[in-house]
Amino acid sequence: MEFYVNGEKIDITLENEKTISDVLKSFEEEAAKNEATTIGIKINDETVPADNFENAVAQEIKEDTKIELNVLSKANLLDRLNTSKSRFDELSIKMSDVPVALQSGKDKEANTLIAVLADAIDEFCHTATLSALFPDLYNSLIIDGKSITDFFEEFAPIIADFEQSLESKDTVTSGDLCEYEIAPRLTSIAASIGALLGK
Repeated sequence: MEFYVNGEKIDITLENEKTISDVLKSFEEEAAKNEATTIGIKINDETVPADNFENAVAQEIKEDTKIELNVLSKANLLDRLNTSKSRFDELSIKMSDVPVALQSGKDKEANTLIAVLADAIDEFCHTATLSALFPDLYNSLIIDGKSITDFFEEFAPIIADFEQSLESKDTVTSGDLCEYEIAPRLTSIAASIGALLGK
């Protein structure tokens, strides 16, 4: 049997494990001790979908069985949150450059910054979703006194208005939204991550 974790081959010795399920159970017990959990499984190069999990892992282990796990640890998530904090700290300052760039015809510069913002928000939301696997971590992510879900429910319409103002080339509205709505919220996200990380 070949066993991989996050692309790295691991040497493991089977004890009483007969099926893939037995191996996964033993691995999960060890992972839990290290505050880690499995978020993806491949068996013999085939991704195991959630609806076929029970059947897939019931297979007996053979000599040529190949198991690949994608594992996420709490430490990984904290690193990712730290990266998000740095990006939001930087972006909250740079957002004031967007109206100036738009008004002086530097659309390319403004669009690059907006793309970076969209990417940073997307990455943070993905990390926040994964952090739900560690409830203590997820529940500690409070932004402006709100849960992540409530915060983004309020933030989403502002982003939509911002996109609309960019499409209609309304530089005044775009500038106001950047300065008074978006930048402060980015500062709040960074601050809440900072509080969680003790920074």
